[in-house]
Amino acid sequence: MNAAVHKTLVVQLQAGGTADRFPVLAHLGYDAADPFALTVVFSHDGRVLARWTLDREMVGEGLTRPVGAGDVRLRPESHGMWDELRVELLGDDHSDGVRHHAVVFVWAAAVEAFLRETHAVVPPGEEEVGVDDFLAALAAEG
Repeated sequence: MNAAVHKTLVVQLQAGGTADRFPVLAHLGYDAADPFALTVVFSHDGRVLARWTLDREMVGEGLTRPVGAGDVRLRPESHGMWDELRVELLGDDHSDGVRHHAVVFVWAAAVEAFLRETHAVVPPGEEEVGVDDFLAALAAEG
């Protein structure tokens, strides 16, 4: 069985306080070695715009209700025929003190399909973290 899942989606980016949306690529990744996390790399014209690590369970919950606090907030949105996952990302401060802010809209069905693939690799509730290995590695560094 493959211990990793990858999917590339076209998503809609809304940034800079404008209502306009722009298509960008979102490269989703899941690795059983880090079973609670999903990675997302946003790119456009071959350039990486941002990298984020998200909690897998939180992404699933965000499909049905608002979740998150701090740097990542998720909530379902419906636009006519389309159900979307609204992902609000807050980044570092600009030089003028204003915080980077972006909103990404993802087709909910695509997120659900990706999560199903990750659940086939590591079912929810069966995630394991090698705490002893992690502590041993930390001790070896010190």
